[in-house]
Amino acid sequence: MVRLKKFYVTTPIYYVNASPHIGHAYTTIAADVLARWHRLKKQDVFFLTGTDEHGEKIQTAAEAIGKTPKGLADEVSEKFREAWKRLTISNDDFIRTTDARHTKVVAEFIRRLNDNGDIYKGEYVGWYCIPDETFWTQLQLKNGRCPECGREVELVKEEAYFFRLSKYQERLLRLYEENPSFLSPPSRSPEIITRVQEELKDLCVTRRAVRWAVQFPLDGQHYVYVWLDALINYLSALDWPNGSRFIKYWPPDVQLVGKEINWFHSVIWPALLMSVSVEPPRKVFSHGWWTVGGEKMSKSRGNVVDPVEVCGRYSVDAFRYFVLREMAFGDDGDFSEAALRARVNGELVADLGNLLNRAVTLAEKYEGKVQGKDEVTVNLHMEEIKRCMDLLGFHGALAEIWVFIRSVNSYVNERRPWKLRDEELGNVLYNLLESLRIISILVSAFMPETSAEMNRQLGIQSGFLEDCTFKTWQGNVRKGRLLFEKIRTPLQ
Repeated sequence: MVRLKKFYVTTPIYYVNASPHIGHAYTTIAADVLARWHRLKKQDVFFLTGTDEHGEKIQTAAEAIGKTPKGLADEVSEKFREAWKRLTISNDDFIRTTDARHTKVVAEFIRRLNDNGDIYKGEYVGWYCIPDETFWTQLQLKNGRCPECGREVELVKEEAYFFRLSKYQERLLRLYEENPSFLSPPSRSPEIITRVQEELKDLCVTRRAVRWAVQFPLDGQHYVYVWLDALINYLSALDWPNGSRFIKYWPPDVQLVGKEINWFHSVIWPALLMSVSVEPPRKVFSHGWWTVGGEKMSKSRGNVVDPVEVCGRYSVDAFRYFVLREMAFGDDGDFSEAALRARVNGELVADLGNLLNRAVTLAEKYEGKVQGKDEVTVNLHMEEIKRCMDLLGFHGALAEIWVFIRSVNSYVNERRPWKLRDEELGNVLYNLLESLRIISILVSAFMPETSAEMNRQLGIQSGFLEDCTFKTWQGNVRKGRLLFEKIRTPLQ
């Protein structure tokens, strides 16, 4: 029996202090597209997402509304599950840091850090930002405030346990040198490398005042700092250290994160793994942020984009397509419904939807005449699409798919099949329908519901990437609904 090549992809686990927004959806849709793409390659895929549920911020937020921290976590975590179901996310597991399976692994992980001599007791003095659950040095503060969110910080001085992060400076630099794609995209690497070269300070990994947390296994008076707890989820979901999932899928092939948490995943995380003799991820890809009207999203500004709400006004696949087509993955982008409508009308309706509609209309009228040889070139497009996907270039891959879609539309316009007869007509129909079969495969990772509807109308089964070549047409065309409706006026 041939063992399939594995592919393990993760999102960060999302903090349960707020409902899902476009930033969460963006990362998760990207991970979903990667998972579906690698399944199209017939690989054994494991796709993980989940929620981060401990920390002072959750404890404070719950108390403010008269709920227990666990009650609040249960409520918001379920919102994430529901949102991912609505967005057709195909995750294989959903980890919660309040799961017993997770807290068990956290305790074992810390014991192994200690056994390796990398945990010691000391005193922490630093500036702490409650909303970000992050410590900062005096030099890192901006105008005396948190450099990330701009809020006030408080000086914390307490007994704490530390991880010897400084011990791994040279090993981290060697990791970056020997595996250049680990820090992705390339634009992110100079900042990380420079910071690691300058100085790595040991990491505070416990708190005493915060009790909504995993108890520190080496000292019952201490609780695990939320960031250490959270990072370990990528192992706990695989039943580390001896679980069959861990043996099968580790290490992660791609870990997707927002650029604001790149340091935790590109520096602290691999150092922790080195300490317990576990192979680091192969790639950490930190993408950009979405703004709205040029401003960062926030509740106070009232500009937070709810992905489920947007999908309700348009469609799930329109939203999925837009967020990965609008900007290069890794860059920052600005969300506007005007831009979304332009993509829907100009690319999904006029290009793809129109092509399918023309094809099924002709094929139903001239049923039985589909035969011939390929006159449309797809191989060069396939090479570029695959190259882009290998680099997580979703924007480029979609652009190339649309070059192919438009070339097929041009082919139909040039050949004018409605004026042809017999063999010539059959040959054009063959090229048109086979092209659509291939297009359906290519868009399936990005727009699964659209691909399924295309398959229904073409009367075919879904395929794999290896099927993206012209073959004998075996469909049974039956016209259905329009793939996308043109949006004529702004939706309210």
